[in-house]
Amino acid sequence: MNNSIGAGSSDLIGTETLNHISEAGAFNKWMYSVISPSLKGKILEIGSGIGNISDFLLNDKDPVTLSDLRSEYCEYLSKHFMNRQSLASVEQIDLADSDFENKYSSILNSFDTVFALNVIEHIENDSLAIQNCRKLLKEGGNLLILVPSYQWLYCRFDKELGHFRRYNRKSLLMLLKSNGFNVLDLFNFNAAGVFGWLLFGKLLNHKQIGQNQMQLYNNLVFLFILTDKLLFRRTGLSIIIIGRK
Repeated sequence: MNNSIGAGSSDLIGTETLNHISEAGAFNKWMYSVISPSLKGKILEIGSGIGNISDFLLNDKDPVTLSDLRSEYCEYLSKHFMNRQSLASVEQIDLADSDFENKYSSILNSFDTVFALNVIEHIENDSLAIQNCRKLLKEGGNLLILVPSYQWLYCRFDKELGHFRRYNRKSLLMLLKSNGFNVLDLFNFNAAGVFGWLLFGKLLNHKQIGQNQMQLYNNLVFLFILTDKLLFRRTGLSIIIIGRK
């Protein structure tokens, strides 16, 4: 399925990157398979973008609410997935909104699971973002987030994508614990991706992840799944953490 969105986006680099990733079906399926066992009950996806993960989610879980900060993505998601019975709604949500409780009062304490993949690093006040995720959860609900790892990998890729930072296990653990979460699990994802990010982003100083690079990576996903298993998810381009309210 082609999840691409046109050039009229207000987030050109981000949209191009999402479009390239949308064509990497094996990679998206792998990522979803890793997080899927932790997604329970009434689910909210923060930062759905153009639906690269949402497509798997809507086929597998019910009910699901999709969301994004940008109105053009929300409009796209609404049209693209309008016929999916498992779709509860599409919401425009800003985790950094200073009036969060009043603006989103109708959905506070509503969800069993909230998850955000590659979202929190885009928000300057990441502690506020985690606090607001907590407000969306029911008591006993779970938050799952995936963020980029290793600050030493920070490069032009990150700058162009609007990343304020990358994380390590300690900083991510403290971020959730300091905002009232009991941490259930913490592990790395995509060990092989470290080398691609280092080569093309850090050493060659490319502006963005290329379509050809993403397709090559997608074709080799079966090897990278094995790599993560052999390394016991102790290293990787991303970190996944799961916390309970």
